[in-house]
Amino acid sequence: MGKELIGKWGNGLEVWNKVMPYLAMVSLQFGYSGMHIITMLSLKRGMSHWVLVVYRHAAATLVVAPFALILERPVIDQNLYYVGMKYTSATFTSATVNVLPAITFVLALIIRLERVNIRKVHSQAKIIGTIITVGGAMLMTLYKGPIVDMFSRGSAIHHQANDTSLGQHWVAGTLMLLACTFGWSGFFILQSITLKEYPAELSLTALICLMGMLEGAVVALVMERDMTAWIVGFDSRLLAAVYSGVVCSGIAYYVQGVVNKAKGPVFVTTFSPLCMIITAVLGAMILAEQVHLGSFPLTLTWELDRGSNLQ
Repeated sequence: MGKELIGKWGNGLEVWNKVMPYLAMVSLQFGYSGMHIITMLSLKRGMSHWVLVVYRHAAATLVVAPFALILERPVIDQNLYYVGMKYTSATFTSATVNVLPAITFVLALIIRLERVNIRKVHSQAKIIGTIITVGGAMLMTLYKGPIVDMFSRGSAIHHQANDTSLGQHWVAGTLMLLACTFGWSGFFILQSITLKEYPAELSLTALICLMGMLEGAVVALVMERDMTAWIVGFDSRLLAAVYSGVVCSGIAYYVQGVVNKAKGPVFVTTFSPLCMIITAVLGAMILAEQVHLGSFPLTLTWELDRGSNLQ
């Protein structure tokens, strides 16, 4: 009887270890979607993206550091990310990040963290998915398709005014988002290499957040001359800093580190297209954002191509 219980417990633990990385990465996409919505609200209400990066890392450091001390003893790309979001939209931002798996795959292939056997189906899917996602990102940069009215809210006049002011920044915002994505891919590659030599996810997360806060503070002091930008009240700006810091820096860096060490950087980035779908729905409901035709094919195609490699 005792051996049977131990055997069942062992089998259950083995199943959990296999399922856990998938559940963790899917859950993170919901967290990132919430960040897109909350951050967009704070940026629209005048919060400086330079200051937001500093407060984000400060909140993450305060939350993660105590756990690292008890249990164990990135700045430019985030500013590009927030400026790109400000120039485009929350939905478009999450859609552009869909190219992240492709860039990470190419970088991992170059430094031999990832191997490809052209005779195997999942390797062929990787190559085809990489070509399609890169082509889709280029298409989104050059083409802004017709509007998909997901939730009719009668806000056409509001968006028409916004389109006039933001249209000229659309390409620049997209290029900033793509540059951010390259930096993000490099982060996952570097995280994977570092964890092999320094297998302490909490401590590494705390160090990343601390350095991000210090570097971000220096950049913000140079770029943001208006000292009133550092003042935040109990509103969406404070919520954006705390939420993005705790959920999308502190928790996300740690979870991604654990999964990265177990499955590799390409696996971590494979789930990013899910964030675009969630953000598109939330953005249309909460921010009344317009979804343009051209974003969804990129997401669905990548997931279909990558699906055979998630086994």
